Amino acid sequence: MISKACIVGAYQTKLEQIAAYEDIDLTVVVPPRWREGGHTLHLERAHTDGYRLVVTPMVFNGSFHLHFYPRLCRILRESNPHIFHIDEEPYNLATYLALHTARRQGARTLFFTWQNLRRRYPLPFRAMERFVHKHADAAMTGSEGASMVLREKGYEGPLRVIPQFGVDPDLFSPAPANAPHRPFTIGYAGRLVEEKGLHTLVDALAAFQGTWRLILVGRGPLRQALEERFSELGLKERVTFHDHVPSEEMPHYFRAMDTLVLPSLTRPNWKEQFGRVIVEAMACGVPVVGSDSGEIPHVVGDGGLVFPEGDARTLGKHLRTLRDDAPRRRTLGERGRERVLNHYTQSHIAAETVALYRDLHEGAI
Repeated sequence: MISKACIVGAYQTKLEQIAAYEDIDLTVVVPPRWREGGHTLHLERAHTDGYRLVVTPMVFNGSFHLHFYPRLCRILRESNPHIFHIDEEPYNLATYLALHTARRQGARTLFFTWQNLRRRYPLPFRAMERFVHKHADAAMTGSEGASMVLREKGYEGPLRVIPQFGVDPDLFSPAPANAPHRPFTIGYAGRLVEEKGLHTLVDALAAFQGTWRLILVGRGPLRQALEERFSELGLKERVTFHDHVPSEEMPHYFRAMDTLVLPSLTRPNWKEQFGRVIVEAMACGVPVVGSDSGEIPHVVGDGGLVFPEGDARTLGKHLRTLRDDAPRRRTLGERGRERVLNHYTQSHIAAETVALYRDLHEGAI
């Protein structure tokens, strides 16, 4: 498997779960770091038991479409895999080159996609995407919406809907029942960018009466504007910003929240593809308030509340409901935790992935 996403420590529990199957011999190729949004994410060696983690240089690190691994051919010769899992979008150079390399060595291949908008890419990416669609042996998508787009774009091969990563329910678990008293605490985790709808959250909080506080976990170009806006509203003292937090420490922040808000806004070139923080928060027993952008309503299910994207008034209404109705807040938190245990654990995702590996290896698809 190649996966730049697997530099994140919390994501590596899935790899340990996959490697735990007796018929699986797993090698995972990752870069030492990944540059994104002006920041650098470094490899976290958190869960590396039972499989080989190969760290190799990446060319054009930080370029989503153009990055690739120059030593991949040698690594594949040494590992000689039956199945090559390319954890990359089909229109990326890394996927195209990896597929070529794997085919020369006789390995069966699969790729992964989150893309839930039908976008026409310029050349040469459109040509690379078509090649991958035609020659890959199977595909995984993170959602039903992504599957629909993949079929519409001409992919005709075997297809499974398997979210890329689940959560470790032992790591992401609810706070003790005897948690200390605190003001009603609203949380957000993710990039501080326009498309995440943070101005909608600010507008909702501007009219939100009573005692509350806000925790924002993440970084991005919108931070200064948000700080200035909260100052203008006289709310600065209620808001706490936290920069990049290691993935293994995120449960601590979720447990400090009474609700997580994900107010994403659909754009012509983007809509929410999954919202991983949703399942992390729900695993911690935290009810989620999400917009209806992309996959959010399907992931939230009965573990939270959904509002029309950009609708600050309805968002504020949902926040008041959760603040003033503690029993309902607890019920939604319990439902969210149960939903994660049934659908979104790392062990569940690993089992689905291994089933696909076996079908590929045995020629069942």
